[in-house]
Amino acid sequence: MTAAGVDPPQGNSARFAARPLPGGGTPTHVWLGARPQLPELDLAACPEIVVVAAHPDDETLGFGATATMLAELGMHVQVVSATDGGASHPTHSLLQRHRLEQTRRSELHRAVGILGLQTPVSLGLPDGELVTEEDRLADLLTEILATRPPGTWCAATWRGDGHPDHEAVGRAAAAATRRTGAVLIEYPVWMWHWALPDDSAVPWEQAYGVPLSRAAIDRKSRAAQCFRSQFEPSVADPPVLAPFVLRRLLAVGEVVFR
Repeated sequence: MTAAGVDPPQGNSARFAARPLPGGGTPTHVWLGARPQLPELDLAACPEIVVVAAHPDDETLGFGATATMLAELGMHVQVVSATDGGASHPTHSLLQRHRLEQTRRSELHRAVGILGLQTPVSLGLPDGELVTEEDRLADLLTEILATRPPGTWCAATWRGDGHPDHEAVGRAAAAATRRTGAVLIEYPVWMWHWALPDDSAVPWEQAYGVPLSRAAIDRKSRAAQCFRSQFEPSVADPPVLAPFVLRRLLAVGEVVFR
């Protein structure tokens, strides 16, 4: 079993690759019918939080409702995006990729505004190459966390999420929290697609649920709509994210591993 406190050598990229998005993945009703009962995450114990995403939209899709609830409680919530997501459309030229990066940065700014969060930080690391940039990312996150109060939380994409960039972000965040004494929590995004409720690859014994308010879920839904570059087709490519992806994420709620 992959534990949230141990860096997995390979993660679950093979599991994710074996379940292409057009196939739909694990249906929402399967998750809702069989997911284990989880203890609740105590949001009041968070002094402030840095939310790390691999790409613009991960923070919203995987943690957006929790982030907005923390902000409503008066916590400082800082979103950090490791990349600008320029590699989401493989057919794009270099110029198109540059324009897409600008678009996705703008989408991220609009989304965090809807969530009621601070202006996001974009690190500008290369999309699709975070495995080779992991040490650099860990150093950058260490610098950010070192300026925060003791006990600051760092929420990062889960080290077992299946997407190589997501897993690299999780490992880099784990290294940065070890160096700084920040509290690591990890949120899944693609786990809901490839995993199953009784999956041995999911560390349910370290999982916490967040009781989300209706208002927070609504904000998350509206913020997600900002990422039109991912949910709408381009001239040469179908949508990166099919509509069922957002519907499933809104239905299953938000879970973290700690």
